[in-house]
Formats: sequence, C-alpha cells, structure tokens
Amino acid sequence: MQKIGFVGLGHMGGHVVERLLRKGYAVTGYNRTRSRAEWLTQQGMHLADSPRSVAEAADVVFTMVTNAAALSAVTEGPEGFLAGCRANQILVDMSTVGPAFSRSLAARVREKGADMLDAPVSGSVVTLQEGKLSIMVGGPAAIFERVRPILLDIGPRVTHVGDNGLALSMKIAANLNLAVQMLAFSESVLLAEKSGIARETAVDVLVHSAVASPMIQYRGPFVLRLPEKAWFDVNMMQKDMVLALEAGRQHDLPLPTTAAANEFLTAARAMGFAKEDFAVIFRVLASMAGLPQ
Repeated sequence: MQKIGFVGLGHMGGHVVERLLRKGYAVTGYNRTRSRAEWLTQQGMHLADSPRSVAEAADVVFTMVTNAAALSAVTEGPEGFLAGCRANQILVDMSTVGPAFSRSLAARVREKGADMLDAPVSGSVVTLQEGKLSIMVGGPAAIFERVRPILLDIGPRVTHVGDNGLALSMKIAANLNLAVQMLAFSESVLLAEKSGIARETAVDVLVHSAVASPMIQYRGPFVLRLPEKAWFDVNMMQKDMVLALEAGRQHDLPLPTTAAANEFLTAARAMGFAKEDFAVIFRVLASMAGLPQ
C-alpha cells in the first residue's frame, strides 16, 4: 500500500485523511496551524513540520487548501512540496483554483520528473462521511489509473474528465449551481411565507418535493438554523463564483444567474456574514423583503 502525504488538514481535508487512515493507509500530514491537526495524530497520522517533509515521506501527496495563494505557499520555497518532490511521485491537488494556475503547477511538477492530477471534490463533510463523495480528475490517464484505487477509498464516484485543469473547469461549472440553487430556494421559501405559509412548513414541503436536489436536501434546513460551523462559507463560495464568471468571460458565455447569485454573496459579506455558511444568502433576501432573518 502506497505511503500517502496530505497537505491541508482543514475541515474537509482532515476528514479525508481520517477516512484514509480508517482504510489502513500510512499518512504523513501537514497543516499550517499545527494544533488543528493534532486530532488526526491520535488516529495514527504522522504530523510533519513542512510540506517538503510530507513530500519526502510519501509516494502520493494530496493537497487541499483554500485558494491559489495558499497552494503557492505550500508548494513553493525551500520548505514547499516542490523542494521535496522526486521522480515518479504523484501530486493530487484537491483544491479549487483556476485551471490555468493548476496547469502551470503541473508543468513545474513534471520538471521534477513527477506527475500531477487536479482532483476537486463535489460534496461536503457529511457527503464524505456518508460515503457519497464525488471526485473529478484531470491529468494523464495513466497517472489517474495509478491513484484511482486511493481515490475510490475516499469517494465511490471517481471520474476522469480529461487533461490537467479540466477537472477544475468541471468543478467550477458544478459549483456555480450551489449558490444559484440556494438563492432560488430562498425565493421559494420567502414567497410562500409572504403568502401566509409558515416558514418551517415551506421548507419541509420544498425539501421533499421535485425541486429537492441533494444540495437542497442537505442545506435547505439551514434557512431555519445555520450550522455552528459553516460547511462552505460565503468567502469560499464567492471565490468559486468569481472563477466561474471569469471562465464565462473567457469563453464568451453569459452566466446571468451566476452573476445575480454572486451579488447576494457580496451583500452577505457586507452584512458581516462572510464566515457563515453560504446558505446565509437567505437572510440577505429576507432582510430585503422585510421579513425576519
């Protein structure tokens, strides 16, 4: 069984590592805030002092960080992944960053004689824990086949979508739906409420109706009570919406509902909700409608 490295042990990354440990993998991990990863050492993970140390200890290294700046921080410099990278190693980046940035990093990795895949996920910690996570993969098909068994131990649906960067294009295309659906769901709930239907009743009907995608089933009840810890906060959601809008401009594709939902995320930040789950856009719309948040 290959030795695994994992850089970025936040809310999602940490639970991915937990799943790998339960599958029997030897995992060496790194997190910028060391204390937040110590719970994984109790389950058998070795906690390294740098991304370079992770690279030196592992055959396959995963990265899962918040954005391109964070990915640069863990890959560049004397203590970054690239400094410890070696021939025949594989980097699997599960972060959501721009496709062009990812392709540039893949080229740097190849200069080291190694290979890279972009492998963003669709789902949340709950989806992961329920064994329903979906993973999209971009990069050479032969390299994908080498890590496919590991990816299947993370989530049951793993799809190779094409060359480097294309999994990120697919992830961005998928993620714009999240905020758009949440805004439409909020409109439905508030229209029902304005018509005289109790908010709780409207939510119950909608999450058990034909409009209830898996995302609505998980996140719809958040309009009644937000989670104590955001599953996917406003800042993270807006990062993906901006990536989608940039891609739309690049490809001459209008994305009108994406643009509208993005403005509600901006309003949410202005109202102090940046760290709340992005379902908080319901509160933005409720406030505009003169209804209780």
